[in-house]
Amino acid sequence: MTDTTFTPRVFSGIKPSGGLTLGNYLGAIKRFVGMQGQMETIYCVVDMHAITVWQDPKELANMTREVAAGYLAAGLDPSQSILFNQSQVAAHAELGWVFNCVARVGWMNRMTQFKDKAGSNAEKVSLGLYAYPSLMAADILLYHATHVPVGEDQKQHVELTRDIAAKFNHDYKTDFFPMTTPVIEGPAMRIMNLRDGTKKMSKSGESDMERINMTDDADKIAKKFKKAKTDPEPLPETVEGLADRPEARNLVEIYAALDDTTPEAVIAQYPGAGWGTFKPALADLAVAKLAPISEEMARLMDDPAEIDRILAAGSDKARAIAEPILKKTYDIVGLLRSS
Repeated sequence: MTDTTFTPRVFSGIKPSGGLTLGNYLGAIKRFVGMQGQMETIYCVVDMHAITVWQDPKELANMTREVAAGYLAAGLDPSQSILFNQSQVAAHAELGWVFNCVARVGWMNRMTQFKDKAGSNAEKVSLGLYAYPSLMAADILLYHATHVPVGEDQKQHVELTRDIAAKFNHDYKTDFFPMTTPVIEGPAMRIMNLRDGTKKMSKSGESDMERINMTDDADKIAKKFKKAKTDPEPLPETVEGLADRPEARNLVEIYAALDDTTPEAVIAQYPGAGWGTFKPALADLAVAKLAPISEEMARLMDDPAEIDRILAAGSDKARAIAEPILKKTYDIVGLLRSS
């Protein structure tokens, strides 16, 4: 076993199914942009993960571009970060198969997200939906990523990535793959539904009023926050008073995340404020922060060829890192390659 030092490197991705929401922005994209310059950053539109459930082919291509546009409009700089879509780098699927053979069925059976998504219909869902955590591990380890910014609901998958890396290293008596660290920090990592503060904001919710779409214009953003569900009580004097008030807590946390501050600071700014004061203030803040992003996304989506060019260039950069790591993996496993 050799002593391996890994370059600090971030990898993360967003699945292009449905549309981007405020949850995607605050929980992922905003953080991704903030990590630029701190270490190498590689960000992906994970379109291969999207097809674990049925996707309309034309819509999938459009949504892949929309997610890329969201990254770019939020400030991701292709000269500082690598941005690409997963299916353009075949090494993801190739390493995913190797990891299918490393991961254990029992590990997959413990994945709570599969149970949540499959429900009582587990026998009829795709094998891809069952096995996709090993592809997610390949996404990460293909770049020897040392850090992965994720939401709390994805932490289990990064733990599985560590398990797969550890078993591979143990079985082949190497230290080739790093023990990736999940990065879960900052305010409002879990953005909740605007109509029900006990449910996560979702692309697939029944009502469009439940969520802020990153394509919403200023008028829609303001309207949705002003009509967001609240309880009859005003804001408390301290943040502890938000306990057992899910809608109130959600709106305070969204304000904090948009303003790069803390819920405590928001409560200190609006102690005892009524919703007639706080919701318009939140709406104004959200419009100031989000409307320029939605406008830039619309501009980018009007030029799909430019988005495709950026993704293609990013794919070239990604392959330059990924292919030597895949080749070395094949050598370690003993898979013969003639060239």
